[in-house]
Amino acid sequence: MTNRSDIRVVIGAGDYAHNNPGWLHTQEDNLNLLRRDDWLRQFAPASLTAILAEHVWEHLTEDEGTRAARICHEFLMPGGYVRCAVPDAYFPNASYQHMAQVGGPPDIPNHPAASHKTVYNYRTLTDVFAGAGFEVRLLEYCDEAGVFHSTDWDPAQGLIYRTLRYDQRNQNGQLEFVSLLIDAIKPGRQTTGERHAQS
Repeated sequence: MTNRSDIRVVIGAGDYAHNNPGWLHTQEDNLNLLRRDDWLRQFAPASLTAILAEHVWEHLTEDEGTRAARICHEFLMPGGYVRCAVPDAYFPNASYQHMAQVGGPPDIPNHPAASHKTVYNYRTLTDVFAGAGFEVRLLEYCDEAGVFHSTDWDPAQGLIYRTLRYDQRNQNGQLEFVSLLIDAIKPGRQTTGERHAQS
């Protein structure tokens, strides 16, 4: 079990592990979001400062997403947060939606999105985390009209590559790939490590 005072965990780090040095990088085979025993083997409840999940929650059903959010809530300290990014159901780009759809693109066998179970919009993802007891801040998202909204967020608190600023496919003001990005904050005052920015 990890006993550091400032524990920041990346779920399903994959190819983006280098983006957050100093964080504990995990994969599904050593930390399954839905297996509480996996968490208990490594962490004490209320011990984590932050959890980052870039394009992970869409591989869960909404019910599984809520269960995973509840487990994260249990293991975060008060004031800790989940920074979560998923494909955005309201992004008005047909090619993007073809790739992001549940089951992945049917014309591309063995595509990584083949295990997609949910395509969230800002309301449904907010509901998943709010239902687990979190306060949710929308950082980047599209609304029902397909209009993209963003607010400043600190990459030092968890860098997400597939976003407005960092995804190299977004050039010259043209959005080619975005994420629905939220911070889900466990209510209370964080007493260890850097407190999550409140703005």
